[in-house]
Amino acid sequence: MNSCRSGCRAGVLGLVALATLLLAGLGSAAATPTQIAVRVLAKGAKFVGTSMGGVRVTIRDADTGEILADGVTRGSTGDTDRIMVEAHAHDAVLSTEGAALFTATLEIDAPRWIEITAFGPLAQRQGANRISVTQWIVPEKHLTGGDGVLLELPGVVVDILSPAAHARMQGTTQQVELRANVVMMCGCPLYPDGLWDPARFEIEAILVRNGETMGSMPLHYAGTWSQFAATWEVKEAGTYEAIVYAHDPANGNTGLDRVTFLVRE
Repeated sequence: MNSCRSGCRAGVLGLVALATLLLAGLGSAAATPTQIAVRVLAKGAKFVGTSMGGVRVTIRDADTGEILADGVTRGSTGDTDRIMVEAHAHDAVLSTEGAALFTATLEIDAPRWIEITAFGPLAQRQGANRISVTQWIVPEKHLTGGDGVLLELPGVVVDILSPAAHARMQGTTQQVELRANVVMMCGCPLYPDGLWDPARFEIEAILVRNGETMGSMPLHYAGTWSQFAATWEVKEAGTYEAIVYAHDPANGNTGLDRVTFLVRE
């Protein structure tokens, strides 16, 4: 009798364990790999890739905030003629082999609402912007066709080269050179008669002393690709800030950098 009870109990436990394993197996089998390709196109320019440090891409569950994938776009800026010169139909594919992208494979067992966020360019943090989009993803319905998920990143990268940050100048009469390097978010240069002609941009410095705006002045092309300069005459001691911005009136694309320096009597 006791041996029968023990045997029956062992049999039941065995069946429960087997059922648990089967259910676990069914649960894991239901999750299927679903691929996503993410590309980031600089507004008015090309893909943001390795040459600018890439763009960090984060994929989250839009309902819960759970991070599903994270990485950086890698690759080239793409084919200039295809992106910038050729006329495009609404469904035209802009990317070519080697163009910068981030790919991820999600293991999902049901449709999920996801948020895809891009932040960069990572090599020029002062010019970085963030953009995001939400959409549904369904198991085994890959988001890789055409350009995949294509995000347009606004901005212009402005990098002030002179004066140096927190520079200290002695004497209240100073000829201060303002010099900045200006490129598109993909790193594409500005130069006369190029695809990104300086003539289409407004590049100016806003001048601030002791927290009060003094005015503004234009920076002009300095003879070297992407570099712009002007000279500002300083006549008073104080804490100064120069805010250099680049603005494209045709599409509103804008970026800036700022620097502070000190003038002592």
